[in-house]
Amino acid sequence: MARISSTARIGSGVEIAETAVIYDNVEIGDGSVIGEFCIIGHPARGEFAGKPLRLGAGALVRSHSVVYEGSVFGPGLMVGHSTMIREGVSAGVNLQIGSFNDIEGDCTIGDWVRFHSNVHISRGTSIGDLVWIFPYVVTTNDPIPPSGLKLGVRVDSGAAVCTGSIVLPGARIGEGALIGAMTRAQGEIPAGALVVGNPGKTVGSVRRLKHPETGKQHPWMRHFSPYYPEEAQQRIRELAARVEAACDLLDAAAR
Repeated sequence: MARISSTARIGSGVEIAETAVIYDNVEIGDGSVIGEFCIIGHPARGEFAGKPLRLGAGALVRSHSVVYEGSVFGPGLMVGHSTMIREGVSAGVNLQIGSFNDIEGDCTIGDWVRFHSNVHISRGTSIGDLVWIFPYVVTTNDPIPPSGLKLGVRVDSGAAVCTGSIVLPGARIGEGALIGAMTRAQGEIPAGALVVGNPGKTVGSVRRLKHPETGKQHPWMRHFSPYYPEEAQQRIRELAARVEAACDLLDAAAR
């Protein structure tokens, strides 16, 4: 039988596997599912010790995942298998986290963000809305390790960071920018930029990217918006307009 703290607040229609552990200071929203061998509300140290963990309605946390106390997640959280989420995360609606992720905590994450598998998010990272982080991406925060410094990364709304990329401490990735696979991203990356290589270099705007079969062109929000709910559509339209304007500037500079 699941070990559930007597002080935990469990919403209606919540399913908790018999092997799960639910600690003190946990609030689980209605209709959520907690999988086998999950640990929810693992005690934290430091400034987040004893602070509540809040999972919004409809959360799905799959087997063998650990979520520490001291974080707040909006409705629709989805977590894959064997993922660890440390304390101090503030996340919006419908965050989707794949399997074998390591979210080191003390970070902010916007609405409708997608992490694929094997992603590492360092402490101090700030992520906007509608961001895509693909497998084996690592964000970092220590410029001269080991030093104890924490120079957080910022990933603005609509950006995509592709497989195997490393984002160096203090980098800012602008809205709608795309970091190509195996790229070392650093410094200020303009909105709408396409960045590739090691070290990463801007090679133009994301409009250089076209679907090989349909010919649909980036920014991705223009053709991918139907996959998001109605409540996201206005924000997607506004974001797409800003990214298109940024692409105009990059394309004009390249001519």
